[in-house]
Formats: sequence, structure tokens, C-alpha cells
Amino acid sequence: MKTVLVVGAGAAGLMAAGKAAEEGARVILFEKNKQPGKKILITGNGRCNLTNEANLHEFVKSFPGNGPFLYSAFSTFSNWDLISFFSERGLEVKLERGGRFFPVTDKAADVVAVLKKYCLEAGVEFRCGETVEEVIIRDSHVKGVKLAGGGEEPGNAVIIATGGMSYPSTGSTGDGYRMAEKAGHTIITPKPALVPLETREDWVKGLQGLTLQNVLIKVIAAGKPVGEKSGEMLFTHFGVSGPIILTLSRTVRENLELGQEVVLKINLKPAFTQEQLDNVILRDFEKNRRKQLNNSLGELLPGSLIPVIIRLSNIPGDKPVHQISKRERLKLLALIQGLTITISRSRPLRDAMVTAGGVSVKEINPKTMESKLVQGLYFAGEVIDIDGYTGGFNLQAAFSTGYVAGKAAGQM
Repeated sequence: MKTVLVVGAGAAGLMAAGKAAEEGARVILFEKNKQPGKKILITGNGRCNLTNEANLHEFVKSFPGNGPFLYSAFSTFSNWDLISFFSERGLEVKLERGGRFFPVTDKAADVVAVLKKYCLEAGVEFRCGETVEEVIIRDSHVKGVKLAGGGEEPGNAVIIATGGMSYPSTGSTGDGYRMAEKAGHTIITPKPALVPLETREDWVKGLQGLTLQNVLIKVIAAGKPVGEKSGEMLFTHFGVSGPIILTLSRTVRENLELGQEVVLKINLKPAFTQEQLDNVILRDFEKNRRKQLNNSLGELLPGSLIPVIIRLSNIPGDKPVHQISKRERLKLLALIQGLTITISRSRPLRDAMVTAGGVSVKEINPKTMESKLVQGLYFAGEVIDIDGYTGGFNLQAAFSTGYVAGKAAGQM
């Protein structure tokens, strides 16, 4: 019986181990943490955004750079296959806005429990608390792994599913990159993806905790638009975060690395044309004509944002509404539909949800996830140079590549 050694018990590793065992292999799953699935437990704020309802074409497009590499994996094990996988094992899912699927229980721990049970029932041997340091290779063939402390475990195949370098507290500390590089693979420099952004403006910090729904953000780099996204954002003590900020962060980082100034233009009311918004402001001013400006925007803006908009407009907050000129009103309108913040940098890799970079896809067979350089060596999940947008895309990639790697390794 062939032996498959899986390194890393995250989403990709658990799926790979279970599938390889289903194919008839003896499978040993190594995890340096005491328990499997540590990173899964924190995804989706502990609720676990499993996947997305997007079609295959949209899935591929949701991975900037190397999306086409995943075409075969997504075709082999799709989002609907994943939903069936969990449903058949007693965990139903529900669809939420943005096409995101979550377990109906809203508990990431239930996802881990299903995956662990899947592995155990298939006969996977768990070796938690053990660290793999190196893949043993002879004559371009996998022979096993070396363990921390000097021990060895022989095997016919090794699947590296150690994750990237984001959230190092979960165990993603780049171990897989070192193993892959030692095996002769090219590592594309790991960088943060899906990461919050720091801003220059001090007034942003005063809005800490404010969430804005249904806003449109345009990324302007060196004076030119380079991306846009609508949805939800969040102000923090250092800058901005939230789903659309995370999605745009890769574009922001890449342009910052080119030495360009990057600003975000936030349209707080994208559903209105300028004329429509002007009519809304005029209506509110008429209703509050006896009030001061700082007491007349409550129906249009969140309370904490009103003093910021007024300060940026340079209109005295205590000015009576009926004395505000058309020029001043249009200045308010421009700020509401074009609130501008300057990005100083992205947060460090440890704060990113996902790592961009990793094992070069040019050296991996996309149909099997097997190395093109070493027979019997496979890769799955975030250790590969793939990073997708927020919304369940990255977890689906982990499950799909894990499934493909496990199936191929189990059948070899």
C-alpha cells in the first residue's frame, strides 16, 4: 500500500488527506499545532465563508494573476461539489449577500469537525504537534519527510499544504516555502493580499469602528483610475479595512510599490447622480432651514462622519442652513461623492488574510498539483502562488487544490 504524507492540517491539507485515503492510500497528516484547522476557525469572523456562488469563469477571474492555473481544479471540484460534500455529511449551508456561502450554524468549528471526521473515517492518521522540516528526495523522487528532532517518516508521496505567511499565530510561518525551495522550486516573493490599508489623514482615526454600507471606492494611482469596487468598508485606528478595501488592497499595494501616490475616492451615495443628491441636500436644508449646518445632515450621513465632512468643506459648522451658498452646497456634495483619503502603506503580511506569492505555478501540474520537478511531491492551498478576492474564493481554492492533490497522490 502506498503511503501519502500530508504536511499541514488546514482546509487544503484536511481535504487532501481525506481524499488520498479514500483512494486507498495509507495517509499520515502532520500538523505542528495541537489541533487541526486552526486558521479555518478564524475565517469569516469565526463563521467560515466556505465558498461563493460565482460560476467557473467568475471564479477564475477572482484570482488576479494566476486564475487560469486553477481552471482545472475548480472544474474537478467545484463550489457546488463542495456544498454537496458538506451537505452529505450533515452540514447545510446558507447563501448571503455577495454570493457568499456560510454554514447554517454560523460556526467555523462545525466545518473543522466535518473535515476531521471525514479524514478519520477514511483512515487518516493524525500526527498533531509534529513539525516537518524537509522533504526527503532522491533522484528526483519523493522518499519521505524529515521531522523536527531528527526523525524520518518514509512515504511515496508528500503533499505540502502548509499555507502562506498570513496570520502566523495559526502556524502559517512560511514552512512550505522553505521546503519547496529546498526541493528546487521557485518561490515568488510572499506579499500581503486581502490586507487593511493605512492612511495619512488623521481624521480617519476619529472614525474608528464606523462601517459604511453600499459605498463605491475608486483607486486613483498617479492621477489615473486603476480599480473600483462597491460594498462595505470599515474605518480603523490606523486607516481602512472591510470587504471592498481588502479586495482593492492588492491593486493599491502594487501601485505603491511602483512609487506612485495612491488615493481612494469614496462615494458615500453612489446610487444618486450629482443632480439627485443636490436635490436631496436642498430638501434637507429646506426642512432644517432654521438649524445650523452641523445639525442638518443627520438624515444623509452617519453622525460621526458629519463633523469630518463639515471640517473638510471649510464651512463653519454653526452657520445657519439658510445662509449656505450654492457654491458651499456643491462643495458638500463633492465631498459626499468623493471623500478622498491617501494611502501611506498596506498593513504587514502578518495582518493579511491571504498571502500573495508562493510556489511558482509554472512548476506545478494544474491537473494534479504535482511538482514538475520532483515526482511524488504535491502542493495544495495558499502555499501556491494563488490569491483571490474576499468572498469565499480562497477557501474554495484550498479545498479544490487539496481535493485534486489528494486524489492524484492517492492514485499514483
